[in-house]
Amino acid sequence: MEKSFIPDNQIAWMPASGNTFRKVTGYNDQLMMVKVKFLQGSVGAVHEHPHSQASFVASGKFEVQIKDEKKVLEAGDCFFAAPNVPHGVVCLEEGVVVDVFSPMRQDFVSKE
Repeated sequence: MEKSFIPDNQIAWMPASGNTFRKVTGYNDQLMMVKVKFLQGSVGAVHEHPHSQASFVASGKFEVQIKDEKKVLEAGDCFFAAPNVPHGVVCLEEGVVVDVFSPMRQDFVSKE
C-alpha cells in the first residue's frame, strides 16, 4: 500500500474491537499509520507488541496507561510506547488517535 497520496474519504472505517474502528492509512515494511476512532467509554485494552508506537490524539480525551502510569491526554497530545511495553487507553470523550508503528503491523493488514 505504498501510495504517495491517500485521501481519507477513500478509506473505510473497519471494526477493530468493541466500539473502536480503524483506518489503515498507509504503510510499507518499515512504517505504518493508522487512524483509530473511539466511541466514549470504549477501551483499547492494555497490551504489548514488538513494534515501536507513537500516537497523536487528534480529537477527544483519553486516559492512557503505559506500564503502571496513567495520564489523561487531549487533542494535540502524544504518547510513545516502546516495543514490548504494556500500554492501553480508555476513551473519556469520543475521539480519534493516530498511531504510527515501526515496523508495520502485519496483523492489521490481514484484517483489512
